[in-house]
Amino acid sequence: MQWRTATLYSARGDRIRCDLCPLRCMLSDGQTGACGVRRRAGEVLQTATFATVMQHVDANERKPFYHFRPGGRSLTLAVPGCTFACGYCINHRISQYGREPAVAWSGHPVDPAELVARAVAENADICFSYTEPSLALELTEAVAALARPAGVQVMWKSNGFLTPEAVERAAPLLDAVNIDVKAAGTAAHHRLTGAPLEPVLETMRQFARRGVWLEVTTPLIPGYSAEPEQLAAIARTVASVGAQVPWHLVRFTPTYRMTGHPPTTPAELAEAVRIAHAAGLRHVYVERALGAEGRATRCAACGDTLVRRGIWQLESCEIRAGGCPRCGHPIEGRWN
Repeated sequence: MQWRTATLYSARGDRIRCDLCPLRCMLSDGQTGACGVRRRAGEVLQTATFATVMQHVDANERKPFYHFRPGGRSLTLAVPGCTFACGYCINHRISQYGREPAVAWSGHPVDPAELVARAVAENADICFSYTEPSLALELTEAVAALARPAGVQVMWKSNGFLTPEAVERAAPLLDAVNIDVKAAGTAAHHRLTGAPLEPVLETMRQFARRGVWLEVTTPLIPGYSAEPEQLAAIARTVASVGAQVPWHLVRFTPTYRMTGHPPTTPAELAEAVRIAHAAGLRHVYVERALGAEGRATRCAACGDTLVRRGIWQLESCEIRAGGCPRCGHPIEGRWN
């Protein structure tokens, strides 16, 4: 493991406070924060996230980003660690480093210039995903400084658990972000993740206000986000940011500490889509369980299907000049 100097921390008497996530861990010398990948060393904070546990290139649609550069590809990076401890996490073998003794360090040091060079060679953008990308804020800064001049876009698939200072630092670096909203209320969110909900919602609002393209994902977790009243509450929250925000509904898969719950049924997902539209959301997506119709983008005015997607890739896009070619209604997104 290699430690590098981190940013976003402040002195608080004889301790240092990490200001990256709202937990704001107060650290004595040598102590590591709750995330497991940021620690105090003397009078500075350090990060272990100039490393990845996974690198591969795949479609933007898999992140999922449905309204951001459709048909494009991303060099997808996973750094070790997470600020949450979700009981259903399918990536717990890499996200829970530092939280669970059984999860060993598996990160490999990376060079930002090499990452950008690979993205250029692959004709791809760069997306941080699978674990929590905000823990790699410093790596994101280093990558973005090289990516922008090379025409490479930078994205996060994030839990959104950031301080206002971290959002201010991250927003100029990012072209798009997909944020998970995992529960309808603070108590349920805390039981599931170990963290409060409101910072996630505020991060979502702030990224949108700052011009970062926003999409939202909600897994239908029994007892947290799957019941109709819970879905309606989340849908209203997303719609309050903007009716144009794409909302991805994800089937719950029993795994990790939640193997006793059944998977989400197609009927439940179809009802969730209905609830979302009733709340005013225009673009609601289900990746697989509802077939091709669950992945299609339709014009909110005339109803024509404008974007067709396979499970993991774009099939066709008829949007022209940011709108419907038939009626001219704008379809919000980054369609270039």
